[in-house]
Amino acid sequence: MEDRTDAGAAQPGGDFAEIAIAATSGLALALAALFLCVLPLTSNIAGGRDFVVYWATGQQLAHHANPYDASAMAGLERAAGLLPGYGVLYMRNPPWGLLLALPLGLIGLKAGAFFWSLALLACLGVSVRLIRLQQGRPGNRLHWLGYSFGPALVCLLVGQTALFCLLGLVLFLCLHRSRPFVAGTALWLCALKPQLFLPFTVVLLAWVFFSKSYRVLAGAGVAMAASCAATWLMLPSAFSDYEQMMRSPGIEKEFIPCLSVALRLWLSPGTMMLQYLPVTLACVWALAYYWPRRHGWEWMRDGSLLMLVSIFAAPYCWLYDQGLAVPALLQGAYKTRFRWLVGLLALASVPIEIGLVCGVRITSALYLWTAPAWLAWYLFALAGAGRSLDCEAPIVRVQE
Repeated sequence: MEDRTDAGAAQPGGDFAEIAIAATSGLALALAALFLCVLPLTSNIAGGRDFVVYWATGQQLAHHANPYDASAMAGLERAAGLLPGYGVLYMRNPPWGLLLALPLGLIGLKAGAFFWSLALLACLGVSVRLIRLQQGRPGNRLHWLGYSFGPALVCLLVGQTALFCLLGLVLFLCLHRSRPFVAGTALWLCALKPQLFLPFTVVLLAWVFFSKSYRVLAGAGVAMAASCAATWLMLPSAFSDYEQMMRSPGIEKEFIPCLSVALRLWLSPGTMMLQYLPVTLACVWALAYYWPRRHGWEWMRDGSLLMLVSIFAAPYCWLYDQGLAVPALLQGAYKTRFRWLVGLLALASVPIEIGLVCGVRITSALYLWTAPAWLAWYLFALAGAGRSLDCEAPIVRVQE
């Protein structure tokens, strides 16, 4: 018989952290379970969230039609139940991401929404489990922070693709040494939202050449070449149609609650280059951060701050995109000695979950605090880093 002592419970703030994690995890699981149970029964939920864009795109692709055709997409989305207050929605992932939506063209709206949500849930579950395995499967509940993280839950409920990117990021973190080619191919999932990985990519390229990890680069190159070729064969005009859609008027007027967009709208709304100023500075910082650490660089350890800065400084980043912060925040939670800080991270998801229930739109400026909060929390966690008692709790074997 084994009796595991919980060293974290003896630390100041240990009980608070456990209660906060349990409360937010219970709320998150209840919301997710209710959503997945109700989803197959109604088309209003399936058609009234971002998923409808991917479903309509899949329908167009299945019929060899243009997924960037305004009238066709509007007809499909309105018929599916998209609210009249929204304009025509397009899949803004780069054209190679169209392959992800293609299977949705073979099934109906409700079935597609259900299986899409299960796929997103699986991405989140596998990602958190892999991170926990990387940490040695500690006997605590810290991994529940990943399952109940507010932006990840938002991504699941609206049906966005950031959780696919999360899986690609975690696979790279776990496999870049043991299976570098596979780790490189996993980066294709990250390329579904390349704007979120710009400083990360700058350091990745520097690391590849400095450490001679060319198999990672080969895996990424093969995956990108294959997906671009398949996209061209499926729809030869995909890349030109996508470029035309992204240049359509109105996109620059959208408000996205993130630093870069807020900066542009505050200083000079018509100057789009201002939106790329923070990420440009972040790329310069990223190289300066990497270079003195290049000889002992560890992606799970050193890449955490890099990813949080990439999210914070991205040219545009929605609330649900911040699910990519899960690996960094879990790494910080495992590393810090301050249990009250872990509880604070758990409670930070509560306003987001309440906002979902109360119908606060993700375009609200109320969410401007989130990306800076994850970065600030991680820096505080590093300040309190040390020998993590929770991760190294002794196992006391009692013979009976």
